[in-house]
Amino acid sequence: MRVLFTSPAGVGHFIPLMPFVDGCMARGDDVLAVVPPPLERLLTERGIPFRTGAEPGQDQRAAIRDRLPNASREEAAVLVNRELFGRLCTAAMIPAVEEACRQWQPDLVLHDPCEYASTVVAERLGIRHAQVATSPAEVEAYSLDLAAPALEQYGSHLVERLKAAPYLTRFPASLDPSPYTVTRRFRETSQPVNAPKALPDWWGERADPLVYVTFGTVSGGTPAGVAACRTAVEALAGLPVRVLLSGGRATDLSDIGPLPDNVHVEEWVSAPDVLAAASVVVCHGGSGTTFGALAAGTPLVVMPLLADQPTNARRVEAAGAGTAVFPTGGPADAMGLPGPTDVPRLRAAVATVLADPSYREAAGRIATEMRTAPTVHETLGSLTAGSISAGG
Repeated sequence: MRVLFTSPAGVGHFIPLMPFVDGCMARGDDVLAVVPPPLERLLTERGIPFRTGAEPGQDQRAAIRDRLPNASREEAAVLVNRELFGRLCTAAMIPAVEEACRQWQPDLVLHDPCEYASTVVAERLGIRHAQVATSPAEVEAYSLDLAAPALEQYGSHLVERLKAAPYLTRFPASLDPSPYTVTRRFRETSQPVNAPKALPDWWGERADPLVYVTFGTVSGGTPAGVAACRTAVEALAGLPVRVLLSGGRATDLSDIGPLPDNVHVEEWVSAPDVLAAASVVVCHGGSGTTFGALAAGTPLVVMPLLADQPTNARRVEAAGAGTAVFPTGGPADAMGLPGPTDVPRLRAAVATVLADPSYREAAGRIATEMRTAPTVHETLGSLTAGSISAGG
């Protein structure tokens, strides 16, 4: 079996595909990825065969990026989903994806939901395709609806075929009702993961609860992400906790200011290691961080900034697995910008989650639900057994 993987730029888009890449390799399948240049390093480090596709030009990306700070949430969603992913990224990636499909002849294409070029090509050539969720199904469907006008040039039924194709997600049904016709939930590992390693003793003799703070590899590099880091540091300085702040390569931590004694900063930490030790996670609500924490049974305090993050924040709060602190430092209809007024609110939210065991109990129930989903190998088996036709 030959399986082709495609993704737009951004590590967060490709990482959800990794369990299937690993699963295919373990089964002895041939795998190939077609990705934009920013993902070359990741695939090289992981030893994944790939071909390089194109991405929109720097001027095209800048024209969209420069409009985002002053855009409403709705306008920003259209700019990103329709103009960037639907129009520019699709047109840029089609040549490389089509060449790979014609030369390599995959039996199945697995793609990020925002990578539309592979669906265009797969429909042209009669290749089976399925999408692997990055965000909750409601958000993915909304993004597709926004992109639809830009995709019409590739066929009037393309969006319908996408909605009818298998939709694979690691998100639990209790937090993620799906509008997709064929929704298949999976868990990322079929075997127990290696025992988490103990974190270094960055705080000396302190034994206070550990609060893990991260605002993502993408959001963390934006002005809103830096403001969120600063807000979190100020809020947690007043609590009897140990704080581990993971800034990521894109975050300029020099803008945060002096760090209190209870705060330690690392560019990157192993998620299984820190989640096993953390009493609460403070984050922006990105799907990777949010559902990674829930899979570990760790409650959250979510300060959403943009994209799918407000949806995730509300779902976590409704499930009782954490609480949400929506930023008040920016216009109500614009992207979130945390500020000084959010410091006492965030401090109170963390203190509440730490003091009330019901949040951890709710997160534990969600973790159990996620562990009982079919394995990646079982999901691959159903996809490659001839049970789906081209396009769904």
